[in-house]
Amino acid sequence: MKIDLTKPEASDQLKAVQVLMLVMDPELGINIVDMGLIYDINLTDPSRIVVTMTLSSSYCPMGDSIVHGVEKTLQQQFPQRAIIIELVWDPIWTPDRISEEGKSLLERE
Repeated sequence: MKIDLTKPEASDQLKAVQVLMLVMDPELGINIVDMGLIYDINLTDPSRIVVTMTLSSSYCPMGDSIVHGVEKTLQQQFPQRAIIIELVWDPIWTPDRISEEGKSLLERE
């Protein structure tokens, strides 16, 4: 996910990414940002945050837990905003979406 630092919501997007790094994929033990599961965080509407994300597969057994973690974590950081999760399957998640940091964490295990 890329953040345009010239946009007024960039600071809040960075905060959102930071707190989402606390949400872990329980199967791999890597945060969902480094897993590449977060496609977009839209904060242009001051009353809500829209997160476009995916899971490693549509059959992910921990999918509900991950989505709940995203909602809960963002709600704690941004209590004045509604949190909307858009779960998408296109583009499909593949391991090449894992960040370099995520790959190094996987290699340590």
